[in-house]
Amino acid sequence: MSSPVLRLADIDTATVESLLARYGLALHRVADGTPIPGSYWGDEEAGIIGHDVYARGDTPVHSLLHEACHLIVLPPERRAAVHTDATDSIEEEDATCYLQIVLADALPGVGRVRLMADMDAWGYSFRLGSARAWFEQDAGNARQWLVERGLLVREDKPSATPDATMRAAG
Repeated sequence: MSSPVLRLADIDTATVESLLARYGLALHRVADGTPIPGSYWGDEEAGIIGHDVYARGDTPVHSLLHEACHLIVLPPERRAAVHTDATDSIEEEDATCYLQIVLADALPGVGRVRLMADMDAWGYSFRLGSARAWFEQDAGNARQWLVERGLLVREDKPSATPDATMRAAG
């Protein structure tokens, strides 16, 4: 990898907390060197339990956003039961990847271009060869899934006020 991926310690934690709070989620900082609760991948990768996202300073921003987006795309009754693994379908996984890219624009110093580069550096696998190619050329179904659930509006902008009733209906 030509440059290191962005880590939580590299950005303003308050903006992450504010972004997650818009979706009813809470960020919990874990002490450096200790295991991250609810981490599917282990090591420095973010973890999720219910409405909570866990991360350390060395947690990659793409990991934190990815795991948070797993919770965001779920209807409230499913979110509460999540511990470590939230994916129930390919459609949800694709929507999670798409939404994490869009939400990266809400974090100063991150943005979608940097996030997609970090996703590629980490090893996300897309059939078109990169996160950017997938996002720009092959992710229409993921985008439509998010729009139908009220999580995305025109021009790839997240909804100003996420509507849990729309997500529950989907």
